[in-house]
Amino acid sequence: MEFSRKYQGNSQVSNTSRETNMSFVPDALRNPTFFAADLGQHIPFREAMSALHQVVVSDMSFQPKDKSDYKAWLKAQEDVFLAEAMAKQGQIKAQLDELRQQMREVQQAETAVLSPFYKARSEYFQYLYKNDIDAWYVLDPVITVHPDSIFFECFSQDESSYGKLSCRYEVFENVREHAYGTTNIDYSHELYQEFQKIRDYKRTEFVIDPSGFEVKTDLSDDFKEEKIDLPDSWVRGFLQVSSAMSLPFTTFNLHPMDMYNILLFLKRHKEKTGPRSLRFCLTPDQPIQVKFDPWGETLTCPRSIYTGNTAQEVRIWGRRRLFILERLLPIVKHFRVSLLGSGLPSFWVAEMEHMTFTLGLSGWSANDFSRMGNFDLMAPRGEVDSVTAERVFAALQTTWQESATSLALRLGLDELTVKSALGIYSQYGRVLYDMDKDVYRLRELSKDPLPMDKLRFSNEREAKADNFRKAGLVTVIAREAQQNGRQLVRGEVIDNAHTYQPEITLDADMRLVEAKCSCHFYIQNKLNQGPCEHMLAVRLETNNANS
Repeated sequence: MEFSRKYQGNSQVSNTSRETNMSFVPDALRNPTFFAADLGQHIPFREAMSALHQVVVSDMSFQPKDKSDYKAWLKAQEDVFLAEAMAKQGQIKAQLDELRQQMREVQQAETAVLSPFYKARSEYFQYLYKNDIDAWYVLDPVITVHPDSIFFECFSQDESSYGKLSCRYEVFENVREHAYGTTNIDYSHELYQEFQKIRDYKRTEFVIDPSGFEVKTDLSDDFKEEKIDLPDSWVRGFLQVSSAMSLPFTTFNLHPMDMYNILLFLKRHKEKTGPRSLRFCLTPDQPIQVKFDPWGETLTCPRSIYTGNTAQEVRIWGRRRLFILERLLPIVKHFRVSLLGSGLPSFWVAEMEHMTFTLGLSGWSANDFSRMGNFDLMAPRGEVDSVTAERVFAALQTTWQESATSLALRLGLDELTVKSALGIYSQYGRVLYDMDKDVYRLRELSKDPLPMDKLRFSNEREAKADNFRKAGLVTVIAREAQQNGRQLVRGEVIDNAHTYQPEITLDADMRLVEAKCSCHFYIQNKLNQGPCEHMLAVRLETNNANS
């Protein structure tokens, strides 16, 4: 999937003894989006942007060891090993010792001369590996200007971590010209280094440069054009995050000091064997306890009390990605942790003064948001016709951000219908669910419509479920009402002359919250990779019966 970018120059930060000017260059191919103001919270903004950078460069996938230095040393030692093997007489050994000393001096001199070359060569090979066009892709961060806030979004290189920094207007002073919308910004490693020079005593100007849209000719040399060919999985993963955010979570607050103790334990201990997980032991009205595998150590968080109604234990993996939050510890008020379940995504929202930083982590580092987590299949799935969906989207365009409840009241529609319509546009990359405020926000991920034929079905399960229903191979046997508006649905699906009897539990918003089946896919994966085709078929048949 090819994305085109066009920047008039490069984003830059200029520093003097009295002021700092930050100028972000937006994508000139997109609708004008700009903003200009003075920064009011210097240090918190610097630390939050630095944490966002850590998400961009995050890569927890397996990296082979660089053995080039060892091989160079081994080659240099071959002559010494040969000389030692041939030393048979004492008088010759003394001569060899003298020659060996001379050889060491020559080798030391050689190493001193060639070490910059070996280091540069090693870094070059690492650069080639990490920037292989067939395996590694980096997309410039997405920035959105809304009536109440500005937020940056990014995705990690290994597609397992999502970062979102939201800054309310109270973060800025002397807000001047601005235009609402979404655009990509030119962001480089050098720009990150300049961020580190921001200080409280210097006036700092924050500008998303509107001049990038004033040039009317393509002949200007100031433009930098980029065409980035991204895999479908990268874009699909970005879309899956919004669907995962809308699912029901187990939520609790974590005090910054308790978060510090968790990171301190991980920093002091290096696991050599599995399992490498954190176990959150949650008991109502009791301090949260965290167990560290494989050591079996338990950390009690006396400042963090679990206020939920049921006791449970939730395990998460890929825990070292939490070090992304380390720089936020001095400025954060508290962390709001949302756990979808054991081995499923977790979201860590750092609440700061007028800013929030959201870190979304997939089930584990190698289990990225795209290939393993089909959370759109578990999101609300009410039937919505195209006219109603467009009406809901048009209503959101007038306010830029609004809750599903408010939209439903304003349009006179059922709330499930509104959520289902917004879920559709979330998968189009045009709407983002903001779990911090429980609202949906207008956010165009790209200037051109995304090819949904490539993104909608990353696997065949949903297509198979639709085929089962169309062929009349799905039967809803029973539907039982449960507490809190939930309903248990039992069904039968005939698949390749074999009858399966899946059971699914839907909440009041028609989100799939529990399910089981006797098929091999469910037995092997549970719900860690989304529901099986038999569960989806029963769900589709249930929606069809309701319509």
